[in-house]
Amino acid sequence: MRFLIDLFVMLGVALLVGFGLSYYALTDGRLFGAYQVGPWVAWPRAGSPSPDPYTRAYLTRNGALQLGLSEGLQFASSNDSDGRPLERSCNYRIDGTTPLATFWTLIPVTADGTEAASPDGPPGFHSQRVVRSNDGSMHLHIGPTLSPDNWLEVSGTGPYSLVLTLYDTAIFSGISSSTTSLPAITRESCR
Repeated sequence: MRFLIDLFVMLGVALLVGFGLSYYALTDGRLFGAYQVGPWVAWPRAGSPSPDPYTRAYLTRNGALQLGLSEGLQFASSNDSDGRPLERSCNYRIDGTTPLATFWTLIPVTADGTEAASPDGPPGFHSQRVVRSNDGSMHLHIGPTLSPDNWLEVSGTGPYSLVLTLYDTAIFSGISSSTTSLPAITRESCR
């Protein structure tokens, strides 16, 4: 009888550890193919013709079309720089610079992939319509309350993510500027 109890306990622990690590690899993935800079996470092998097994599983779970390696790279963040989840009832400031890219977009999206921006306004920011400081840095505001300079209104309630897509970039090729130049996300206030 003791043997059967030990067998079921070992089987339960093995299943818990196996499924737990698989879930971690597919959601967070920093140890299994994802690249993280501050709150931003990217899967650099997502556009390759033969991605590693963890990237392939992430792509299958995510179900979204990916850019090819020569087309660009997508960073996503569902948390601010302090690790708190992004909420549509809060105002956020995004400060800093983006890595060298021909064009970039920054779009707020919900968990199911729909746009979180107000339907009456633009769907997001892009590199051609952003006011920058003299040093080249940008100061973007995202939230339900009007803010000066670059502001994007989000509507609804609940969590969302920011998706920063860099088109025609060489960020991971070794010939680009440092990847630590991704902008910080700071929570300003909440309703």
